[in-house]
Amino acid sequence: MGTQAKPAFDSSKQRDGTRRIQVELEEQGNQYDIKTIGRSMKRQNLVVKAARKFKVTTDSNHRLPVAPNLLGQNFDADKPNQKWAGDITYL
Repeated sequence: MGTQAKPAFDSSKQRDGTRRIQVELEEQGNQYDIKTIGRSMKRQNLVVKAARKFKVTTDSNHRLPVAPNLLGQNFDADKPNQKWAGDITYL
């Protein structure tokens, strides 16, 4: 059992608990009780990481002025350092 729980746990980026690991092991053809999987994880000190909540950082519905697109998608230049482009939407 121990050799099968750890790879399943690691493949989920250490985010799956006993129930999801049980489903994954059943898909591989191995039938284990949830309590057995839980005890195995405890023996191996496998602790589930909580997934971080998604936080929205961009406000698209603002009333601030939008800078004009001076390049107009024309990124070709004759010499270096004639045209610079960047994205600061995270600010």
